[in-house]
Amino acid sequence: EEGASFRSPVDGVPVFLSPEESMRIQRILGSDVAMSFDECTPYPAGEAEARTSMERSMRWALRGHAEYHREEPPGTLFGIILGESEAERNRVLEALTPHMPPDKPRYLMGVGRPQDILEGVRRGIDLFDCVMPTRHARNAHLFTRRGVLNIRNSAHQRDTAPIEADCPCYTCRHYSRSYLRHLDKCNEILGARLNTIHNLHFYQRLMAEIRAAIGQGRLDAYASQFYANLEEAAPA
Repeated sequence: EEGASFRSPVDGVPVFLSPEESMRIQRILGSDVAMSFDECTPYPAGEAEARTSMERSMRWALRGHAEYHREEPPGTLFGIILGESEAERNRVLEALTPHMPPDKPRYLMGVGRPQDILEGVRRGIDLFDCVMPTRHARNAHLFTRRGVLNIRNSAHQRDTAPIEADCPCYTCRHYSRSYLRHLDKCNEILGARLNTIHNLHFYQRLMAEIRAAIGQGRLDAYASQFYANLEEAAPA
């Protein structure tokens, strides 16, 4: 039977995962969005290697789809299309999105930086997910309109300003850069929590602004201002 074998990160016990088992697990979890079980193609890959991997993923997708819909599913099953580097990803998106159903959501997995999200939307992507906002927060990197701010820098030691002056998030309304730096230096978990609140709020606001710009027919103008803010910013 085709599938993937790996060792459990908990106890090292060998685990075999098939397309059918992947669907059964996601059904038990009650996932709103279930992901098709696919092979993550190595990058870079030659044409023959990429074709073999793609055909394997297609076989698995058909089997997974059949299993997922064997009974009433709890959510929606998403297919997966792969891309890699920024330039390659943008090229792939430009080639693919015109061929994707216009009435179905388009989800880009593992993306990413604010500019990556913006460029994805400009190429027809609707949904994103990424660990970056929370992982960066735990490592004291905070997103702002002028780029990423490292709260560990000594420049913030006595800075009583918020992370971002116009940000209405809980963290910016109640805490200063110097206090957040102090929490990080003390390895206090509250610092990671407050940083996470800000980064998640930043991403939510970014998406809200992009949606508004699309509705107003001014996405290109929004993108121009977005990049102008980054270009004008001094290193944080």
